[in-house]
Amino acid sequence: MLARRFTIVCLLMSLFGMFFAILVAEAGRSPRSWDEASSRTCRFACPTHLRN
Repeated sequence: MLARRFTIVCLLMSLFGMFFAILVAEAGRSPRSWDEASSRTCRFACPTHLRN
């Protein structure tokens, strides 16, 4: 019984740890990095009127 509770607690803590790591990683990223990267790679015939 104790081993079952310990397993459940460990699984819940690992899920919490992964969720917290995702939040921290997303907070460290710049909000529009994908837009800057696409403008650098496409310089000549990009349809800029399609982007908002």
